[in-house]
Amino acid sequence: MFIDLHDILIEPVLSEKATALREQNKYVFKVAPSATKLQIKDAVAKLFNVKVVNCTTINVRGKEKRVRGKLGRTANWKKAIVRLAPGETIKVFEGV
Repeated sequence: MFIDLHDILIEPVLSEKATALREQNKYVFKVAPSATKLQIKDAVAKLFNVKVVNCTTINVRGKEKRVRGKLGRTANWKKAIVRLAPGETIKVFEGV
């Protein structure tokens, strides 16, 4: 179904909560809604050359927003929390 690993991992989530999770060796990514836990684990392992221990996925519902008086809704998306083996890190997040 997915041709490229970059189609599975859309972008990293950079929030206060995600930063706090990095101390527990957990990294948060926005992923494709149809991606499975095994596909996410394989994509992170191959792209960042790390050993993935666990993967948890969460379907985040969009919020209602009001813009210029009109009611709208943000998009639904899927979040993955990936736990790495002890001693493993993703170097991209080190500078953030």
